[in-house]
Amino acid sequence: MYAFKGTESDDLLKEQRFLLQSLDNMYDLYLSLLALLTELHKKSKDHNEKLQKKLVKSAADENPNLKFQDNQLLHLISSNVILQEAISNKKLNYWDLDFEYVDLLFKEILNSEIYEKYTEDPDTSFKKDKTFVLDVFSEIIAPNDKLYDYFEDKKLTWVDDIPVVNTAILKILRKLKLTSPETDLLPELYKDEDDKEFAIELFKKSFLNNSKFTEEINKKTTNWDSERLASLDGVLLKMAICEFQKFPSIPHKVTMNEYLEIAKEYSTPKSSLFINGILDKIVKEYQSENLHPKVGRGLM
Repeated sequence: MYAFKGTESDDLLKEQRFLLQSLDNMYDLYLSLLALLTELHKKSKDHNEKLQKKLVKSAADENPNLKFQDNQLLHLISSNVILQEAISNKKLNYWDLDFEYVDLLFKEILNSEIYEKYTEDPDTSFKKDKTFVLDVFSEIIAPNDKLYDYFEDKKLTWVDDIPVVNTAILKILRKLKLTSPETDLLPELYKDEDDKEFAIELFKKSFLNNSKFTEEINKKTTNWDSERLASLDGVLLKMAICEFQKFPSIPHKVTMNEYLEIAKEYSTPKSSLFINGILDKIVKEYQSENLHPKVGRGLM
């Protein structure tokens, strides 16, 4: 929405397709990260096999620690037929060609305190195996700068998706059990069809009412720099007003909180204060004049 400089008269279908494609790409990122865990698991097996083939072996080489290789959670991921088929069908296992990232992460794991504690612990429970994978993902894989740059180069929209997808992966893995069905690793992208439709409707209605929303904002910002309104702040204000006016089931407070969080993440340090002040004025005006009333449970 920020990048699109069209007007109400433009055909939005192309941009709408890009919006939906970017949402689908988020799922692709999720699958590619699970593919990465699969490759790291394979790497642990290959590593141990190479140790056995060395002509001159140390005592450690003779008896390598197999806990990484035998990790039960990683085995669940690697052996999940429908997950691996989804990765293969979408051609999302980039790691065969870009194996250097697997090597880099594997070395970092082997040299980590997480790995040392894990391999020294005689407990071989699924719970301990899961804790190891969660710790590796959250402390080694997710914050890796080179991996971040790699994903940014792959698809531009993934830059925004990485934190969301990383959080989703941790949430899903925490819930996994040995008896979990394979489908638990393939969640739905949308909560329901209404969830998907909301994204489309918010996009369309924000632009189809662009002039109207701009005029309303201008009335509330006579003392503000016009450049601020032409920036991301202006886009966020229009989207929030769109929710105020066109989505009666969403409470004002929910809308305001959402856009303040977005402003903190994407805009300037002062943006949330600016947006909060403008939206607060608009809500009070609507309420005093009984404009665009909200409906549904939990509303004042």
